[in-house]
Amino acid sequence: MSFRKFKIWILALLVIGVLLGINLSIQNKMDKIITQEKLVDEAVNDKGLPPMVAFTTVALGGFRGILADLLWLRAGTLQEEGKYFELVQLASWITKLQPKFTGAISFLAWNMSYNISVTFQDKQDRWRWVQRGIELIRDEGLNYNANDPKLYQQLGWIYQHKMGNTLDDAQKYYKYQIAKEMQVAFGGVPDPDWEALNNAPRSFIEFRRKNSSNSFWNKIQSAGYRDDESLNRAFRKTGQLPESLKEALSDEEALELETFLRAIWLRDHYKIRPEVVIEINKKYGKLDWRASESHAIYWATLGNMYSPNRFSIECDRMITQSLKESFIGGRMLFPEKTPSEDFIMVPNLELADAVRESFLLAAERNDFAHSFKSALDNYMIDAIVILYSYGREKKAREYFNIMRKERVSYDKRFLNFEQFIVSQWEEDMKDGSYKQAHDLISGLIYTAAIYIAYDDSAAGEAHLKLAQMAHDRYSRSFKDVERMHLPPFGTMKREIVLMVMKNFPKLAPRLNGVIQEEKSSD
Repeated sequence: MSFRKFKIWILALLVIGVLLGINLSIQNKMDKIITQEKLVDEAVNDKGLPPMVAFTTVALGGFRGILADLLWLRAGTLQEEGKYFELVQLASWITKLQPKFTGAISFLAWNMSYNISVTFQDKQDRWRWVQRGIELIRDEGLNYNANDPKLYQQLGWIYQHKMGNTLDDAQKYYKYQIAKEMQVAFGGVPDPDWEALNNAPRSFIEFRRKNSSNSFWNKIQSAGYRDDESLNRAFRKTGQLPESLKEALSDEEALELETFLRAIWLRDHYKIRPEVVIEINKKYGKLDWRASESHAIYWATLGNMYSPNRFSIECDRMITQSLKESFIGGRMLFPEKTPSEDFIMVPNLELADAVRESFLLAAERNDFAHSFKSALDNYMIDAIVILYSYGREKKAREYFNIMRKERVSYDKRFLNFEQFIVSQWEEDMKDGSYKQAHDLISGLIYTAAIYIAYDDSAAGEAHLKLAQMAHDRYSRSFKDVERMHLPPFGTMKREIVLMVMKNFPKLAPRLNGVIQEEKSSD
């Protein structure tokens, strides 16, 4: 090699060395900024990734997007071929490779809960895919993007729209499943002691620190539970302490342990924070936390909490819509103490003012958007009819007067309250809305029960006759659309009369005849 070529090689190596040094210096500064600003995707080393994917992820570095694109292509091919089950794992890997790509996480969850679920005829299979969509956002997406209101809104949308609406043939099964799951987690009751759950320790370390007595832990071990995991597993099978453990502990010890296990189950698995539930109940009124709309409100509330401005228009809209649906039909009634598919949804009348206030607040926070004002107008009409149908005539008249005063688009043809009620009943039945028809008929039965209990049998029978007529008319109109079928009239009548008897024990003896009459006709 000539001396000239040797100098060129030496010069080239020096230039490369200088460039590498500059690059290293710049890269170190960039890495520091990325770490400080939390722009690094810490999830790439997650042990949930297969070793080959983890290795390729680290090796590719900034080219992780290419690997994610390949997985997207694979996911598309599998879906076209109807091979769905691998998609769950692919969705998880894509989320880990691009944890900050929240649009992709939302789409993958929506795809499983909506597109894939409806390809199955069996309602159990559909429910499993809806669950997979929920879990992808709740357990993974929000783990990496806790301050993204869009993800909270997308999770709430599955509860509000997929489960809460009537568009899916399996919607009633979804409602039953979530109610059953929640009631088990609540300890077999419709509503747990949220204050006690909030005050419970939030980890086994904290619980052990609070209960350091050796005798306490010896009792647990003697019952066959030698580690935290086995204790958790046993409790979560039924939502109750195993009998062997109850027998080993005192009543006070058992209650404390059960409350703790229930609290961490709700926090760790369902991501339900009791302190947030308490605030929601205080703000709006007591919700039925077995109903899907309540969960939509919960996730939208968290979305607002983590939004830069403490609110987002999407989350505000979800809260107002779900509150309205909770007012219209947000309480679940079951024939027995345990949830079943034979349930009915009845209004939560205590939410009336909270719904109206939420619409007013949302309109104010979003520059008095026309959509919120229009929604408030529609709510006032529904609320007046429902309140009247369920025996809250005073409140219904109050809302009617507010509407006449504030609603610019109010139709002046309605000269008085009674004319308005009658016209709305006719319109609701004509429109054929499942929820409106269900609530109208339920309200008429409720009012009939009150009249009968107060010895006005003529008025009671008149309301029952009108309810039966409305039920028959609606059932004829939708006899070929299974998802729109109402419960049998006898079932609705029996459950609502039982609800009145429970809420007003002094009236129960006067309504026994109605129940006996219904039993004899079954």
